[in-house]
Amino acid sequence: MAELPAITSLTREAIFSGYEADASDGFRSHLGASLIGKECERALWYDFRWVTRSKHPGRLLRLFETGQLEEARLVLNLRRTGATVLEVDPETGRQFRVQAHGGHFGGSLDGVAINLLEAPKVWHVLEFKTHSNKSFGDLVAKKVRESKPQHFAQMQIYMHLMGITRSMYLAVNKDTDDLYVERVEADVTYAELLLEKARRIIFAQTPLPRISEEPSWYQCRMCDHAPVCHASGNSVVAPAINCRTCLHSTPVDGGWHCDRHQKRLTEVDQRSGCEQHLYLPPLVPATQVDAGDDWVDYEFTNGVRWRDAGLKKHAAN
Repeated sequence: MAELPAITSLTREAIFSGYEADASDGFRSHLGASLIGKECERALWYDFRWVTRSKHPGRLLRLFETGQLEEARLVLNLRRTGATVLEVDPETGRQFRVQAHGGHFGGSLDGVAINLLEAPKVWHVLEFKTHSNKSFGDLVAKKVRESKPQHFAQMQIYMHLMGITRSMYLAVNKDTDDLYVERVEADVTYAELLLEKARRIIFAQTPLPRISEEPSWYQCRMCDHAPVCHASGNSVVAPAINCRTCLHSTPVDGGWHCDRHQKRLTEVDQRSGCEQHLYLPPLVPATQVDAGDDWVDYEFTNGVRWRDAGLKKHAAN
């Protein structure tokens, strides 16, 4: 008997397609504190340099939204316990924000709170996260520093740059609605190491060492940048074209500068690039063999030559 065709809901697909249509390219103007705990410094450099556009299915984008919607509920939960929770900075009316390294590194806090039952007199940075049942179980067993090092690093940066010595991590089990609450103490030494790590990534002109030379390594297999990072032979994938992947641009205090046009670059400029865009040579998995004012020739291991000539990029041979 022939198999019956799978039944697809047009409404379901339309909802997910809507999320995909509204999705951003994932390029942040800064290196985020939420990412600095990532182990691979090359992946972080790629993040900061806008090498790979993010592309997630609608279902996953909706899942991200679920995590964001949970934040308001957790604020209400805390207030019911008698805590004073500030979601925005009273001086600006916007989210509390921290930054360093000329504005190239930073992040926005979920909030700050005082009069928490565990320590009523101490201000805490608040960090809200949602977890699957498996992830939640690991968190409960190991605590946040070991189980979720990126979340731990994020809180350390926020505490350090805010001048607050405690944070409260509130995690929601999406499967059972159980809660996990952990107070985390500031680790000044670790926070300063993270800030130095961020500085190293932001101002590096070439990619930093990757976490593994093996494409099959589990962190590499799950990395969005893998097609560029481990490009070889016939598997070459071109990085995104924008000012941050261009050899003419440099991060400077408060923004970016283009040496080719001798001007400061707005974020709009950075995203669009220009006709003179030339890839940073380390982003091309080939040997540079010649160059002119507005072009660079490369030769791949298979003998094919390619000319990077801005929007006129073409094969030389």
